[in-house]
Amino acid sequence: MDTALQSMVECVRAAAATATPLRIRGGDTKAFYGEPITGETLDTAPLTGIVSYEPSELVVTVRTGTPLAELEALLAAEGQCLAFEPPRFAPGGTVGGMVAAGLSGPARASVGSVRDHVLGAELLNGKAELLRFGGTVMKNVAGYDVSRVLAGSLGTLGVITEVSLKVLPASPAEATLRFDCSQADALRLLNAWGGQPLPLNASCWVEDAGHAVLYLRLRGAVAAVEAACQHLGGERLDNAQVAADWDACRDLCLPWFEDPTATHDLWRVSVPQTAPVLAIDGEPPLIEWHGAQRWYRAAPGQGAAIRSVAKAAGGHATLFKPGSAAQQAAPARFDALSPALARVQRNLMHEFDPHRVFNRGHLGNAT
Repeated sequence: MDTALQSMVECVRAAAATATPLRIRGGDTKAFYGEPITGETLDTAPLTGIVSYEPSELVVTVRTGTPLAELEALLAAEGQCLAFEPPRFAPGGTVGGMVAAGLSGPARASVGSVRDHVLGAELLNGKAELLRFGGTVMKNVAGYDVSRVLAGSLGTLGVITEVSLKVLPASPAEATLRFDCSQADALRLLNAWGGQPLPLNASCWVEDAGHAVLYLRLRGAVAAVEAACQHLGGERLDNAQVAADWDACRDLCLPWFEDPTATHDLWRVSVPQTAPVLAIDGEPPLIEWHGAQRWYRAAPGQGAAIRSVAKAAGGHATLFKPGSAAQQAAPARFDALSPALARVQRNLMHEFDPHRVFNRGHLGNAT
């Protein structure tokens, strides 16, 4: 065990003995996400470095304090990538923060989430024990897949110290098509295209200054992308020019996300892709994931109504980022779990962190 990891183990052991809460910090680029927490800082920055990388095996094992930008540069040099397009909301994000937050970018509906790409992990639990789960190949995953449970856990089960990830080759061809259409028409088109053998990768419908546009990104073999462009029509955009826009969509930096007053809450509504236009008051949403992820900017106080509409559509709503003026009075960030799921979550946390050391309350009341 190296010095950085040993120091971290000793810190957790001392915290467990005194029931001192710890706040796990990587790049601190997602501190806004989840319920606010306090505690002594446990910095993962010293846990850096690529443990192993086998491009031919499409797997990389990396220590979780490693900057995400460093990992992606390594993969890009081999013509590979993290296909789920992890967002970065500021420079300095780490691999551990990427997994703990469990957030995915525009391609998520087509390639899967962070969880789908986690093969194995090493975890420092609340008893100061180092545990390993999974491996570096899919066949090692059997029984209760703890390594994937860590994705989206927001550090409430322990410190992820190392993770093995499935990577994919970069697509040989890409094209972005633009269609002028209403929200209802965009959802209808996306549902229809989803049932066809098309290389759909990402989509974004947005209304800006009264002009409604659907952007559709295709990725795959050259022949498949070219055939899809001819079949679908629309206006084909220049890849080099539109790449920055897809990055801005991934990082929530498009003009739609700007709130000059800093008073509106940003809600993420997750519903089935086939859900119709939702009756939520206010400005039209920004829609991704072929209809499954819908962003809404809403004045404080609309949370209950938004959650009610989302539930009626078979989904749920997350207060992703409250307006600065409403931080203290903001509603719960996450929807309440069903009694059965809440019991499972509490039991997991008790097993991994019996002294409630890590990121206490970050996932809400169940934590």
